[in-house]
Amino acid sequence: MKSNSNGLKELSVSELQERLKGEELRLAKLKINHAVSSLENPNVIRETRKNIARINTELRSRQ
Repeated sequence: MKSNSNGLKELSVSELQERLKGEELRLAKLKINHAVSSLENPNVIRETRKNIARINTELRSRQ
């Protein structure tokens, strides 16, 4: 997990915003798939939410 947050510090603001949009889209798809049928690994939803929080934290620290 540390490598993920360290990698975020090296990205530009626009790259972070793109990654944020991608993660939010991924989360929406995961939630829909989980509602229709159980996911093989439901912890992926939790990890995606945490990734979104990490990206938001990095973006806020740069403001």
